[in-house]
Amino acid sequence: MTPIRDPHRLVLAATALVAGAATVGSLWFSLGLGLVPCTLCWYQRVLMYPLAVVLGVGFVEHRTGVWKTALPFVALGTPLAAYHTLLQVTGPGPTARCTTGGCATVQYRTLGGLVTIPRLSLLGFVLVGVGVAYLATRDRT
Repeated sequence: MTPIRDPHRLVLAATALVAGAATVGSLWFSLGLGLVPCTLCWYQRVLMYPLAVVLGVGFVEHRTGVWKTALPFVALGTPLAAYHTLLQVTGPGPTARCTTGGCATVQYRTLGGLVTIPRLSLLGFVLVGVGVAYLATRDRT
């Protein structure tokens, strides 16, 4: 296997891996750990899952212009994940659970509450967004 030398393809590979990890991670939380996603979690999934496919196919087919397809998903998913994180931070306490109307806190917390599902989602969208922004600024077409 030859190493990836083109920085554009490297960024594309990294963004595809982040989106893929976010997709697999969210499935692990619900199917593996049995955590029920709230409505905001579902919306974030709807916006992240296609990114894994779009960016993955873009990497395989050497299409760095795939940022045009990925950008709307990132532009909607990032503020949604930020809002979800804000609700979690300002919510009514650590015993509250995700509900269908929104999320004040989450069921999964680790490292003393530092790592939560909304924060992981926000991190995923931000990382993919940085990669997509890089591809957009370097697009030669």
